[in-house]
Amino acid sequence: MPKSIELAPAAPDARRNATSDQRAQQLVAAAYDLLAEEGLEGLTIRAVLARTGLARRAFYDNFAGKDDLVLAVFAQTLHAAASQLGDWASDRATPLERLHFVVTSIVLGRYGVDETPEGGRDLRGAALSREHMRLAESHPGELAEALRPLLAAMAGYLAEGMADGSVRNGDADRMALLVYNLVSTTVHTELLAEETGIPNRARRLALADELWEFCSRAVKA
Repeated sequence: MPKSIELAPAAPDARRNATSDQRAQQLVAAAYDLLAEEGLEGLTIRAVLARTGLARRAFYDNFAGKDDLVLAVFAQTLHAAASQLGDWASDRATPLERLHFVVTSIVLGRYGVDETPEGGRDLRGAALSREHMRLAESHPGELAEALRPLLAAMAGYLAEGMADGSVRNGDADRMALLVYNLVSTTVHTELLAEETGIPNRARRLALADELWEFCSRAVKA
């Protein structure tokens, strides 16, 4: 009978890194939930630590401050959005239909991650919109990195459209950024307006149609 193979214990540095990653995920998950429940005002380091049961040192071992934590929430949300929207969009027949789906999903807040219930206030969406505008000035590089997966997906659809002749030739990355900036800036304004009220889905649907009409005219061949 062959001798069983025993795995060597993880090196101390590897164990420390795994523990740190796990704690970072706990902190990000707590921040994500607090934003949904209480909005930006409810997201404090003290509240995050109280929810996770971690010590203050654990927070500062992973994040330099609240801004870094919010950026981590952005990155996780946008990574999940890019993955989920990519899966859903793949069922659409053409590159432009896939881009249309992504634009509409951004406007409606359908990222596949804890959508706001019908009739509920989207406190998390409003909070992230408010922080998005501020972090674009204070942490532009980090915010750009968080947006990279979603922008890459949009650029991919545009490049496919250029290949089949449905999208005008140009820089797909630049075009994706322009489309995203138009859509996201408009949606940020809507979210902030809804911060103290109930989201109007009919208004959002009309806005999604208007934005896509504008964007499609800009990118079509």
